[in-house]
Amino acid sequence: MEEQVDLVGRSFVDHYYHLFDNDRSSLYSLYQPTSMFTFEGQLIQGVEDISNKLNQLPFDKCQHDISTIDSQPSCTGGIMVFVSGSLRLSGEEHSLRFSQMFQLIPTMQGSFFVQNDIFRLNYG
Repeated sequence: MEEQVDLVGRSFVDHYYHLFDNDRSSLYSLYQPTSMFTFEGQLIQGVEDISNKLNQLPFDKCQHDISTIDSQPSCTGGIMVFVSGSLRLSGEEHSLRFSQMFQLIPTMQGSFFVQNDIFRLNYG
């Protein structure tokens, strides 16, 4: 089971950051009306508001470089995924370190959606 949880976590992370870096407007498909997203301390809820926040970030291009992915099964049948890495904004010389946590919940169709998403830049 641990291998399957790791595989789902890694596959999700690859998919999420590929969409973020190449087609950010498609990220809405990963969320549901009950989904919550905390971005640098600001709580946002629901597909539309999360999508608006992600699409209104003040940069067009971004490249994520993932350092670690840690996944655990949750008691709801879901998967907790913790990611650390760096991101480089277009035109910026230095990368920014970040951490992000996702709680993935299974759907009736056999896939997962993001119920909880917490993002923080790591300063210092």
